[in-house]
Amino acid sequence: MPSKPEPVAIYIEVGAKRTFASAVDWPGWSRGARSEQEAIAALASYGDRYKAVVRSAATEFTAPADASEFKVVKRLKGNVTTDFGVPSLGLPSDGEPISASELERLARVLSACWDAFDRAVKSAKGLELRKGPRGGGRDLDKMIGHVMEADRAYMAQLGARPPKAGAGRPIRPSDLHDAMLAAFRARVRGVPFAEPRDTKKPWTPRYFARRVGWHVLDHAWEIEDRAIRT
Repeated sequence: MPSKPEPVAIYIEVGAKRTFASAVDWPGWSRGARSEQEAIAALASYGDRYKAVVRSAATEFTAPADASEFKVVKRLKGNVTTDFGVPSLGLPSDGEPISASELERLARVLSACWDAFDRAVKSAKGLELRKGPRGGGRDLDKMIGHVMEADRAYMAQLGARPPKAGAGRPIRPSDLHDAMLAAFRARVRGVPFAEPRDTKKPWTPRYFARRVGWHVLDHAWEIEDRAIRT
């Protein structure tokens, strides 16, 4: 009889209107809903989609059969950002040291999240994106720009300045991603940033990885779900 898999550690961020369930060790695997039960169920339902994202970067990942394979390790009181629809809180344990092997695993997972977004964009080129019930929702080009601007802001929250465009040469997503990973590694290793920024309350590397991964995958999956394919 096969042994039962180790439970997946998750934490819950409970706002007045919105709740998020997030995997502690798997950046990008975070889902929101109106209640804790619904958020945990949503997280479980996205297990296979997340596995498709990280399968080449983290072969050890196993999607849970259902929500019973989760272990809630912490519940946090959310804030206005939570209710806006963003997982905005890290864990008290996020400040603990990150080993060299764990650092590289997290970097691979982040790269896999960006790759998933790029694939979603490529597959949706030339397609119309389904509008929301009130006609809302960004088109593809605006979503690409939004994700890049958010990544720049997230890098700044780590305490590093994002790269600037040169004369006649815009910043490519790959350039920004390389700079973000370099800053991420520097912060974990405790070495100075190439271009430091005076960030009053910088994010921890673990929260940075979760927040970046969540935002990129949230929009990658949105593109996949909204693309109208005939």
